[in-house]
Amino acid sequence: MKTRQMLKPIVMAAAMAIAAPLYAAPDGSAPEQPDLAFEKLDTDRDGFISRDEAAKRYRFVRALSEADDNRDGKLDQEEFVKAQSVYDRMRAGTFVSDRVITAKVKAALVKNREVKALAVKVDTHDGIVLLSGFVNNEQQALRAHEIAASIAGVKSVKSNLIVKS
Repeated sequence: MKTRQMLKPIVMAAAMAIAAPLYAAPDGSAPEQPDLAFEKLDTDRDGFISRDEAAKRYRFVRALSEADDNRDGKLDQEEFVKAQSVYDRMRAGTFVSDRVITAKVKAALVKNREVKALAVKVDTHDGIVLLSGFVNNEQQALRAHEIAASIAGVKSVKSNLIVKS
């Protein structure tokens, strides 16, 4: 019964994480207007966004590749609007994936009797899980690391767990 009560907030958090991108941009800011964003990226002012210019924005080259309809390696204004949409979808997907990974790691920690799940804080960014908090011994820290690493979608685990003395 206790496990069911402890899992309820985790399930609720996962549900809210999945619904959140529907109501707001992942970083809490409003999406940029395409014309302003285009001008900001078009540093050489030639009216196109090249791969080098797109690389200045985190993961935007992938969106450029998908939106480059004429396959010339650069985006005009029309293609940029499509790329912006692809980029926003990718960001929202990453946000949801990170929240789901966090919820799965927390649920797995709750199920494990070796680790006090409430003492371990879990954060995820781009599939990289950060564990922090206090544990009673080194074995608990190692077990928490193993549990987090075993979850699908986790790229790596960074542990800042402190062993109580």
